[in-house]
Amino acid sequence: MHDFLLAFLGGILLGLSVVGYLYLNGRIAGVSGLIAQVMNPQTVFKTPALWFLAGLFIVPFFYSMLHTPDIEIKASPLMMIIAGLLVGFGTRMGAGCTSGHGICGISRLSKRSMMATLAFMFAGFVTVYVIRHITGAF
Repeated sequence: MHDFLLAFLGGILLGLSVVGYLYLNGRIAGVSGLIAQVMNPQTVFKTPALWFLAGLFIVPFFYSMLHTPDIEIKASPLMMIIAGLLVGFGTRMGAGCTSGHGICGISRLSKRSMMATLAFMFAGFVTVYVIRHITGAF
């Protein structure tokens, strides 16, 4: 039950931060879009995206000081790099990432985001099934 409450609180904080970013900055808080803003040399220090992304790295660091999660990464570094590249490719193909479509888009009742999120989730389910049950890799 404790893990459920932590996940629930995390979801509430995530929702509040996304809505707050939208209302304060007039932009969707999709991580791929935020990274694109930060990668632009003309806007890197002028955009609140830098602080939003910094929070995505800083908050888990402080949380880990209070609570040590039981996480075991079974994938090799090469597999994680390949997975990251595939996610980046899919993000460009889908005109947004899971945070942009799944959190922001669905909350705005965007049909395009609902379909994109269904596609993300289906692809994830199929990938996990194939890797774990067909290839037996994990």
